[in-house]
Amino acid sequence: MTQKKNIAWAILSGVLLTGAFPKIGLDWLAWIALVPLLYAIKDLSAGTSFRVGFISGLVHFLSLLYWLVPVMRTYGYLPMFLSVSVLVLLAAFLALFIALFSTGLTAFGRKPAACLALIPLIWVALEYIRSFLFSGFPWELLGYSQYNRLQLIQISDILGVYGLSALIAFVNGAIFITLLHIVKRGWQHTNITKRLAAGSIIAFILAVALTWSYGHWRLKTIDSLMTIAPKTRISVIQGNIDQAVKWDPAFQIETIKKYNQLSSSVINQQPDLIVWPESATPFYFLYDVAPSKMVFEGIRQSATDYLIGSPSFVRTDGVVQYYNSAYLIIPEEKAMGQYDKTHLVPFGEYVPFKKWLPFLGKIVAQVGDFRAGKVGQTLPWRQEQLGVQICYEIIFPGLSRAMAKNNASILVNITNDAWFGKTSGPYQHFSMTVFRAVENRRSLARSANTGISGFIDPAGRILAATGLLQDAVATQMVPMLKERSIYTQIGDLFAQACLASVLLIMLIETVRPGNKRKSG
Repeated sequence: MTQKKNIAWAILSGVLLTGAFPKIGLDWLAWIALVPLLYAIKDLSAGTSFRVGFISGLVHFLSLLYWLVPVMRTYGYLPMFLSVSVLVLLAAFLALFIALFSTGLTAFGRKPAACLALIPLIWVALEYIRSFLFSGFPWELLGYSQYNRLQLIQISDILGVYGLSALIAFVNGAIFITLLHIVKRGWQHTNITKRLAAGSIIAFILAVALTWSYGHWRLKTIDSLMTIAPKTRISVIQGNIDQAVKWDPAFQIETIKKYNQLSSSVINQQPDLIVWPESATPFYFLYDVAPSKMVFEGIRQSATDYLIGSPSFVRTDGVVQYYNSAYLIIPEEKAMGQYDKTHLVPFGEYVPFKKWLPFLGKIVAQVGDFRAGKVGQTLPWRQEQLGVQICYEIIFPGLSRAMAKNNASILVNITNDAWFGKTSGPYQHFSMTVFRAVENRRSLARSANTGISGFIDPAGRILAATGLLQDAVATQMVPMLKERSIYTQIGDLFAQACLASVLLIMLIETVRPGNKRKSG
């Protein structure tokens, strides 16, 4: 197969991968998206496979994360060429993981059966590394594409999102092996036997059937638990404040009035908690006296509890430390709790390597560099514990898990997705929150400045979802479960086992006498 055809197959894989995620959202594409890439590298050396895999990854991440350009142009005030350059650099970094996947298969899976076994192992191992390397960016891992497939995603309460990623990768591998047998092609110059082709199809059918059956059974169990669980009524407020004017002092009073008015509109529904989004108060709550009084007046009139996103700071020995925070306000007791965001956005809330990259600055220029809060901190609320996560903290499974382990009976995600505009960004962000609910078997309430706000139950059902760029409120009665799932207890043990297995295989293959790998 010519080099041009290999590149064409790689590009096709990249396009299919992106098509499986929102906004396009053709989730079935995920089950075949890797097949063209696998076909492209079937006869290649490890080195050439790396280059072909890199092309596939670059196409995928450029098309998946295109929304970064308007974000940096509109709110980071970066020129077009620099915005595009940053996107290309990030996409190139993420493409390395698909490049390593490709080269790992050709280097260590030279036999067809070994290749089939390694496909899910290597894929998950690399996704797991991506979740923490350089602070981590596990945006739209393969499993997230199936967020609307209720029966399939239930396996996440054992294996996390990585379990579904492994299943999808394995199905891709089984289809690929069978396809090679049908067209009488080989893998690394080894023919595919009828026995292996038939076995791979049987294995993939069994794997999907078992996952589906588990999901069907688990849904019934969780639904039964939700029926008898205590309930609470929550309202989420979507103020739809334009990011371009959000921090303009001239719009400060209007912003507070809008949130107070939207909150008062739900009082007749008697919510137990009203949730405002991230940085809903465009000032330092409690420190800036006049606007803080306006917020408290609205709370007093509503006579209910509030969770409000606001920047905050602490001055210690003349040094000011800034935080991205959420305040829990209980007016009748005059009590207040505060959660400080723990996983900060690079270049948005702090500048990594600032000593070496002082010219980059921050997209969020209105505040100083943020400090991180304490991982796993929950907010006591009545007889419960709230697990609050701010913005893209919700894409890190370990943070939600830490809160569930710390007895959080509900997860609350507050965010300001105004950065994304009308791009696919808000839809991608919202899709990943579904898994945090399923993994830990917790209800999840989400309040976003411009959308998408809504509710997800512990089974992963999207109970409500608002539209983008509109003033909106939503109220929902949600169950408060306290049972700990297997995933809450063991975390990403499955992904870690995949990584350990790959490293062990690499070690064995590297030191095996007479081992000769193609590298050119």
